[in-house]
Amino acid sequence: MRIENDLKLDFSDVLFRPKRSTLASRKEVSLERRYIFKHSQYTYEGIPIMAANMDGVGSLEMALALQKHQLFTTLVKSYHLEDFEGLDTQLDFRHFAISTGTSQYDLDRIDAILKKYKAIKFICIDVANGYSEVFGDFVEKVRKKYPKHVIIAGNVVTADMTQELILRGADIVKVGIGPGSVCTTRIQTGVGYPQLSAIMECADAAHGLGAHIISDGGCTSPGDVAKAFGAGADFVMLGGMFAGHDEGGGTIINEYHDTHQVDSETNESIFEEKKFVEFYGMSSTTAMEKHHGGVADYRSSEGRTVRVPYRGKVDKTVKDILGGIRSTCTYVGAPSLKQLSKCTTFVRVAKQFNDVFVK
Repeated sequence: MRIENDLKLDFSDVLFRPKRSTLASRKEVSLERRYIFKHSQYTYEGIPIMAANMDGVGSLEMALALQKHQLFTTLVKSYHLEDFEGLDTQLDFRHFAISTGTSQYDLDRIDAILKKYKAIKFICIDVANGYSEVFGDFVEKVRKKYPKHVIIAGNVVTADMTQELILRGADIVKVGIGPGSVCTTRIQTGVGYPQLSAIMECADAAHGLGAHIISDGGCTSPGDVAKAFGAGADFVMLGGMFAGHDEGGGTIINEYHDTHQVDSETNESIFEEKKFVEFYGMSSTTAMEKHHGGVADYRSSEGRTVRVPYRGKVDKTVKDILGGIRSTCTYVGAPSLKQLSKCTTFVRVAKQFNDVFVK
């Protein structure tokens, strides 16, 4: 047993320090990035914010909505070949990835999709624990099979494993264990790593090898997304922030709450209608019952099921996030998202904001 005493930080532990800026308006800030990936040599152009491959978030409908803003969608693992029929002419293949686990069934499924839809360029190999030798072997296998495709692999939170996955063939490493809003891995297992420090350490390791990282999980606001980019993330993946929208496809749940007021004409109690959508982690009991027939005897649930407020179309949320990041850039003097990390100085804080009127 050993203890590391180095300070590790999360999004809530820091704020950006403002700096002198020559920018006259948020409109001057460019959020588009251009990356050339290490192994595939594929060139990506867009705004590097991703919808997570979670039920209610990583849907084909979400991909169609986000591609209009040049954002990216990592599709859920449950999509099959037939699900793309009729949508293939509408989808922008530059702005989504198909996802896979490490089983032979998963490999056969993505083989069938990629054989028919050769324009798809991104493969996301996604497991909860990216530290297993089996996972590294699978990444290497997929790289040999698809040398020209962009491979996303994760999740990990340390520099050594980031380098390992890149050397095995990953173009982009997904970083984050336990920070998500519906993830209970840290509670159930005691395993994790503060997300801001994970980004900084893994980005340093990846960039030294000419590769890239995704910050996956932990963002609760546009300010957190900006902090992830400021810490060195090349992409930021969002789950909870994209949940509850029409494009996620979840069932809308109506609830009626007593306002403790009475209608003056009818003398009846007044109830307020509130709408919610169910959202759950992909290692939760809900997800495992839906996709795998239940929780296996040898494991436990590592996710929670919650109700998030119904939020309508995703466009408004996208504009809110992008507007927040542009504003961050103006505060620190960054003319583009590319320059944000170079203009970033974080200050440690004990409190983020005044929450006296926050319920």
